[in-house]
Amino acid sequence: MPVPTPADEPTVLGGGIVRRRTHLADGRELLYYDDPDTTLGPDRAVDARTLDPRPETATMRQDVLTGDWISVAAARQNRAFLPPAELDPLAPQTPTNPSEIPSRYDVAVFENRSPSFGPALAEATAAAPAAGNPPEGLDDLASLGLGRERTSVGRCEVVCFSPETTGSFGTQTETRARTVIEAWADRTAALSALPGIEQVFPFENRGEAIGVTLGHPHGQIYSYPYITPRTLRTLASIERTSPTLFADILDAERSSERVVLEGLHWSAYVPFAARWPLEVHLMPHRQVADFTETSDAERDELARLYLLLLRGVDALYPTPTPYIAAWHQAPVRVARDSYRLHLELTSPRRAADKLKYLAGSEAAMGAWIADIPPETAAARLRDALAGVSR
Repeated sequence: MPVPTPADEPTVLGGGIVRRRTHLADGRELLYYDDPDTTLGPDRAVDARTLDPRPETATMRQDVLTGDWISVAAARQNRAFLPPAELDPLAPQTPTNPSEIPSRYDVAVFENRSPSFGPALAEATAAAPAAGNPPEGLDDLASLGLGRERTSVGRCEVVCFSPETTGSFGTQTETRARTVIEAWADRTAALSALPGIEQVFPFENRGEAIGVTLGHPHGQIYSYPYITPRTLRTLASIERTSPTLFADILDAERSSERVVLEGLHWSAYVPFAARWPLEVHLMPHRQVADFTETSDAERDELARLYLLLLRGVDALYPTPTPYIAAWHQAPVRVARDSYRLHLELTSPRRAADKLKYLAGSEAAMGAWIADIPPETAAARLRDALAGVSR
């Protein structure tokens, strides 16, 4: 059994945010990110729990009809499902709640106990073993054949936005939002450097309608051993059109009636061909491949604009809106000069008491039918944003 360790020497990141690294009782990495105005002291408690060994790394199988790789991660069946607040596994530990995080925190990031990818990696590191049958590069993954399997190498992490037991990213302060953004950038850099990682994906699922199993304000980061199918389709579009495709899209959207929010460095808009009843994209004005390439000024503005956007989304209806907030980043090793970091926020909510369900055409054929014209959706969101305090 791994021996719990105290926190390493702190590292000062951008914006005055401090990172403190330690490990949980089963050896998983845990990182604390302290706000620049934190009230927390420097010490962190050691995780003294007795935990079962981590599950074996999952196996992924190839769908020969599409080329997609499907990770079969049976251990995820055992993850927590809507526990009561007093047993919140993402809250700081107490004598009656042996949660995942030993100490009080501002923002915390740790390895998922039942991951879809990892803990094994394509090559052994000090923190993880090598997989027995890892992918052998992008050419290997692109080959087609019946019965092809590979180990689901990679890393899955949980990002806790707050020690509070309820809320979401949009309920945080601007200072806290900035800390989370710094954590996304820091983790993107670290995860991209791991052996066999091809793409890093930060995201937040919000609401039971999306399938959220924990009410605690949190998101996740997936580090994939392949380039995701959605990204591959976008790269094919870039190849067929122009390496400046993202810049061209942003120019067109900023001159349209679908813009909902603009700053010096970022713009938010409902896309021309939105699929969902509520769909908003948020994109930086210059080419940046992922969070690691954003400047302090861009991260500062993003903290303010992203909170405003999320609060506008919640102002559309009397109750909080379920959504998926997906931060699309460039692959680790390809298309860094053409694929641009951007947010795609989507919600199935089409009215105060109605959801869009993916039925035959969308789910089976990928042929989408939009319920609400994008221009109408943008106008509604602008009206909602007008009533949100800035």
